[in-house]
Amino acid sequence: RRRRRTRALASVAAATAAVVAVAVAVPLLDSGKDDVHLASEMNPGDIIAHPDQTPPRDLIAAGDVALAAYYTWSNVKQTDDRAVAVRTYRLLDQKTGTYVKTTKWSFIDVAPGMRTAAVLEKDLPAKRIGLLNLLTGEVERWIPVDRGVAGVEFSPDGSKLVATTYSKNPDLRYKADYDSDGDGKKNDWMSQFGQRSRTGFYVLDVDSGKGSWSQVTDVDEHNVRQDFAFSHDGKLVYSGLSSAPHMQYYDFAGKKVAKPANEEYALWFNDAGLSPDGKLVGGGYAGNNKQSASALLDPYTGKQVTKVHGQQLLAWADNKRLIAWDITPGSNEFHNRLVLVTIGSDKVVPLSGFRKGNDGAAGRWTPIFAER
Repeated sequence: RRRRRTRALASVAAATAAVVAVAVAVPLLDSGKDDVHLASEMNPGDIIAHPDQTPPRDLIAAGDVALAAYYTWSNVKQTDDRAVAVRTYRLLDQKTGTYVKTTKWSFIDVAPGMRTAAVLEKDLPAKRIGLLNLLTGEVERWIPVDRGVAGVEFSPDGSKLVATTYSKNPDLRYKADYDSDGDGKKNDWMSQFGQRSRTGFYVLDVDSGKGSWSQVTDVDEHNVRQDFAFSHDGKLVYSGLSSAPHMQYYDFAGKKVAKPANEEYALWFNDAGLSPDGKLVGGGYAGNNKQSASALLDPYTGKQVTKVHGQQLLAWADNKRLIAWDITPGSNEFHNRLVLVTIGSDKVVPLSGFRKGNDGAAGRWTPIFAER
């Protein structure tokens, strides 16, 4: 789930399914930092869509959020029976408003405001966290850590990082006598279930780099990589579970605590989470053969309040609109595209072209959203 905050937005001209992309014009940098205009800040009240692009080449945004980056997966063979699942990122260049391929980083998260990204170097677990300037493309500062880190995420206000520590790379893959991608061939690369390499988490202050590490030894044996993330208010961290209660929360000292009341029905695998005003939470799929749809729930009772179009809810653009994956009725579930949907409306605004293939297949990309 990605962090959000409420912001008054300029009214958006009625958008049609045939959206014309808003041009991103970035002024020249003249006299210092105050004159810098990020590509993601241009036309903040507009929908910026490229329904003809998959994967996207140019900035995609809607309301309060933008597509900050996306990545594809590939398995890099190490031995006959072992490989590493490697992410290849395309990160938004804030000067040009385009997504630029980078192979320097194994893991990336983008801060609210989209000026800074937290990056990890190629070999995981990493012993330092980089703070990457998205205008210059340079790492401005490194935060050293005593224990290896393989995942990192900013808090909702961007002031903290939660860094998940592992004793070995959680993205290792092993040959298995199993057809995991549905191509009819066995001996696929898979995670080795039952591995317990996660050791705990750091909570670090972004400005000072200082913080503390907490040991958390209990892990979900079905999820080799299970990174920690912040609660909606940024006061706790949580870890996903493959079965009920689906999420376990911790204070910053690593002590188990109860779910916050307004996150009782949130799910770690539902990216949208709570709305900016906290009045709704993304639920599961609620569609049928004729139309894809997702539920929106009362966060305190779990009761379905309404439905919106979409196969999977990804991010809140504001309190009334969401970015989602969506499919054409009757289409393959893996043939989906980014769309903007609105509560109480049947209008669906395409934001990207359609993805192709199953997980890991050619043309399959995973979006990362951030507040702009």
